Amino acid sequence: MDIIQYLWLALLGVSALLAGALILALANQRRRAKRLKQVLQALSGEEERMFHFLHDLGISIGKEPTDGALSRTIVEGIVDVVGATGGVIYYPTSDLKFLVPAYVSEKCPPLIRLSEKILADAKQDERVIVSHLNLDRTKMGEGLLGRAYGSAEAIHIEGLCEYGVLGMYVRQEVPNVSVMISPLRYAGQEIGVLAVAKLKSDGDFSVNDFAVFRSVAEQSAFAIGNARIHREASAKRAIEGELHNAREVQRVLLPQEDPKVKGFRVHGINLAARIISGDYYDYIELKDGKLGVVVADVSGKGVAAGLLMAMCRSLLRAVALSDDSPSKVLAAVNRYLFPDIREDMFISLNYGILDPETSRMVFTRAGHDPALVFRKATGLVESLRPKGLALGIDQGDVFERVTEDCVIEMESGDCVLFFTDGVKEAMNANEEEFGMERLSKVFGDSAALGAEIVVKRVQEAVEKYSGEGAQMDDVTIVAIEKR
Repeated sequence: MDIIQYLWLALLGVSALLAGALILALANQRRRAKRLKQVLQALSGEEERMFHFLHDLGISIGKEPTDGALSRTIVEGIVDVVGATGGVIYYPTSDLKFLVPAYVSEKCPPLIRLSEKILADAKQDERVIVSHLNLDRTKMGEGLLGRAYGSAEAIHIEGLCEYGVLGMYVRQEVPNVSVMISPLRYAGQEIGVLAVAKLKSDGDFSVNDFAVFRSVAEQSAFAIGNARIHREASAKRAIEGELHNAREVQRVLLPQEDPKVKGFRVHGINLAARIISGDYYDYIELKDGKLGVVVADVSGKGVAAGLLMAMCRSLLRAVALSDDSPSKVLAAVNRYLFPDIREDMFISLNYGILDPETSRMVFTRAGHDPALVFRKATGLVESLRPKGLALGIDQGDVFERVTEDCVIEMESGDCVLFFTDGVKEAMNANEEEFGMERLSKVFGDSAALGAEIVVKRVQEAVEKYSGEGAQMDDVTIVAIEKR
């Protein structure tokens, strides 16, 4: 073989090696491209699942769902996004002592310690474990979920069987799983725990899965918190609507116009501090042209006071015709009322019976503020304080022994003022009360101008004294003028 042939063969060998290397490189490139395509397809699928999850979450919130419905959307959504076997979401009890499941997906592996009895019973009926998981009460700070609730960050446990710190899954007849678990926080407060699990036989969660899970947990906490706020706001609006309806009903119970009594002019108002008033006033038509005039104040405020007010009004109207003595009428009301009234509640009131034929009023002060009487002849204001006990404090014996009638003889130009403590106890910016002295002065200065002016001037004086401060108590004022 000459040198030319040798060189020719060597060149062919190098060409073959280069060709082989090129073929191998092309094959590797195709495999890498295929793997890259698969990865991109997987990421694309994950992004699509994530998009659908967030879309469903938004729709769920828009429907103002219960925690259970929203929890199902969250768990099923994240299970689908990260390809988990199952998932759970737990919320704390109201006393913050336990965590309880809001939703456990159908195939979720146990993430709590199972007793030997449950495992034994599960061999006979696999529904035992499912039932136990849905009825679980995990103590705060105990077990995987209890500890995760107060943790700072989400965690990824690659194999729960090897996670012996919590004493779970060790020596238990359950498959090993990979777990991702995260506390749920909203507005700086812990509101629950979210966890997903994947059978080790199906692989492990990737780094990307864990990143997606943390993001979903954050979005889920935000969704839960906002949904609760929306529900609370809706519930509040519903309650306010019911209260406004109750207020309208209560307004119907108040006099719709001034009564017509020969020789007298009577006028009153009720200004509620809240939607429902615990004060009331009433005019009751009695026999022989007489008129019952009532001003009452139920202890407390709000719905309970309003209900008791309505009860008192009905009872008083029912027995008012039974006697011409206000104290005896109230004694009957008290005996009916006492068995059905709470121990911490009572009713104070002034009840007067106005007789146009005799120009006198007989009234009883049942633990209420005094009645003020303006005498035109002297220009002075008297304070009348006959003895009397509030309704609902005593079953009857003490009430009837203590409470007495008081007779007010009225001349032309005289005026009687009934009011509730919201008048004299109105506060100014310095937390000083309006007081009886100011009330007597305003009453005395306006009494000669008539019942309507008296009520208007007293109301204006109280409002001016209180300034821009909120009205702290119900205000009721009734003036009875002898023409």
